[in-house]
Amino acid sequence: MKIICIGRNYAKHIEELQNERPEHPVVFLKPDSAILPKKMPFFIPPFSTEIHYEVEVLVKINKVGKHIAKKFAHKYYDEIGLGIDFTARDVQQQCKQKGLPWEKAKAFDGSAVVGDFYPKGNFNLENLSFQLLKNDLIVQEGNTNAMLWKIDELISYVSQFFTLKKGDIIFTGTPAGVGRVEQNDVLTGKLEDEKPFEIKIK
Repeated sequence: MKIICIGRNYAKHIEELQNERPEHPVVFLKPDSAILPKKMPFFIPPFSTEIHYEVEVLVKINKVGKHIAKKFAHKYYDEIGLGIDFTARDVQQQCKQKGLPWEKAKAFDGSAVVGDFYPKGNFNLENLSFQLLKNDLIVQEGNTNAMLWKIDELISYVSQFFTLKKGDIIFTGTPAGVGRVEQNDVLTGKLEDEKPFEIKIK
């Protein structure tokens, strides 16, 4: 399986990082080794002093597809979840300044928190609210109605470049409010009334 991540899909997050608004979705990959094992804490890696949380709605692909038309994209997933794209922001900035790829900053071991998944029929995907709490305080709030590209559009777009396979996970982008984690922080995800994950930072 592979993890396909979408960057710059919420306008306010683009503004907070002072990035340029893209013409098309920004796409990057994480390997399966990036997935943080269930019930394990996240250990801050020694190569970064600026690890940021980025909470995101997740989509799990349920069958093989290539060049998927937007009108058929809804047939390629049944489940929605929530996760975190951990980012070594200091490493990312160094890479960006030199025009280098971001993988060291985005795809390191444990950088992908994949929470529980739920049937997509439980939610209104056009108006799906989600939150990230740090030590019981809300630090990120988002709603899929603010996405620049909706879920079906993302599936159609990425399938032009990558064959989607059963079990692949799409991280659909993060809203504004990203920030640094510290040792002993507790991060809790909320997807409407569900709590897909809770992890401790070590």
